[in-house]
Amino acid sequence: MLAFFRGRHRDPNPDLQTTVPAEPTGPVLDPELIGRLSGQASQIGRDAAQARGAIEDTQKVVVRQVEALGELNLELDAVQAAQTAIGGATEASLAAVAHAREVARQVADEVAGIVTVLQQVSAAAGDISQIALQTRLVAFNASVEAKRAGDAGRGFGVVADAVKDLAGRVETSSKTIMGTLKQLDERIETFSQDIRVEPDRAPTRGIHLAFARVEAGVARIDEAAVLSRTTCAAVSDKTHVLGAEMQAAMINLDDAMGCSDRFLKLSESLIDDLAGSGIETVDTPFIRAVQEAAGRVSAAFEQAVAQGRISMADLFDEHYQPIAGTTPAQHLARHTALSDDLLPSIQEPMLGWSDKVVFCIATDRNGYVATHNRKYCHPQRGDLAWDTANSRYRRIFNDRTGLASGRNQRPFLLQTYRRDMGGGQYVLMKEASAPIQVGGRHWGGLRLAFKF
Repeated sequence: MLAFFRGRHRDPNPDLQTTVPAEPTGPVLDPELIGRLSGQASQIGRDAAQARGAIEDTQKVVVRQVEALGELNLELDAVQAAQTAIGGATEASLAAVAHAREVARQVADEVAGIVTVLQQVSAAAGDISQIALQTRLVAFNASVEAKRAGDAGRGFGVVADAVKDLAGRVETSSKTIMGTLKQLDERIETFSQDIRVEPDRAPTRGIHLAFARVEAGVARIDEAAVLSRTTCAAVSDKTHVLGAEMQAAMINLDDAMGCSDRFLKLSESLIDDLAGSGIETVDTPFIRAVQEAAGRVSAAFEQAVAQGRISMADLFDEHYQPIAGTTPAQHLARHTALSDDLLPSIQEPMLGWSDKVVFCIATDRNGYVATHNRKYCHPQRGDLAWDTANSRYRRIFNDRTGLASGRNQRPFLLQTYRRDMGGGQYVLMKEASAPIQVGGRHWGGLRLAFKF
């Protein structure tokens, strides 16, 4: 039946056209039936566009999840490397503690030797003290005898007194040495207890207790590092599996996107065929309107070229110059100023032509829209969602719909799609477009978007 609906814009083959009688003798198709079919096809197209949009949204989410998983895997690898380094550090710490223990044991041995020497010195000091005491007694006795001898023993008495005095000083020094040695011995004994290693006994004090606590702490760190490495490895394995599953899901989504595209194209083709059947449909007025407006744009551009206002090279300029600091990106072309001058008088009235019309814009072959409708030509504010919805001029809309409208050279093209309004907001609409020809060259197309 679709072959019957094809208008001359769909199939220029004259032989095929002559197969349709000028005055058919068979049943005439019911316009009401065509209208009903057109409405159903429009609904199918709307559902197909909605499904395609949902798949596209899911693809974006999955892509972000795959990227996030990749980053997580990198972080997990870094954590595992850090935990491995911690394990190496704990082993080095335990080795250092063991070495310190050995040094402490050697110090303990040296201290024990010092204690022995001090004991020997203390014994010698005791002997000296005893000798000094005996010397004092001898000197005392000598002094007594010298006094008995009278003048003859006077010189001997002086010597005896000197010896007694010297012996007293020696005894005092010896006692001082012994007292000092006792204090030193007590301190060394305390130090020795702190560094002494008791075989088969857990340390309860001193440096070895500190060593034991350090070893216990390092052991706990090592256990935590091992547990962390194990956990990270398990999580990494799961994320790799999940990543592989998401990659598979991406492939399936790509297949689903292809199916939805084919389904959408089929519905658009059906709408196109019904609209071109020669019977009035709900889309026919929009098609006629956009074709007439596209003709006026073509005439305005041709007149501008003829008057020398712009050259053909500048009118067809595709070297778009980015406007710095714009997001979404905006661009200038050599025909932008002319578009701003000529297009509003043609595009703006189309907004009032029907309350269903959303926008009417001219786009070149690459989707570049120099001049949008005035309500969408606000300077950017730096708010991405607002700018996406309200600052749509100087933009390149090279999506599926934008490119198809700009590159279509048939008398008209009907499409169904979701319009991105920014901030995750979309509007479902239909679009009729017609080509813009300038001097026999295809410049682009005029897009007329309208609500269902």
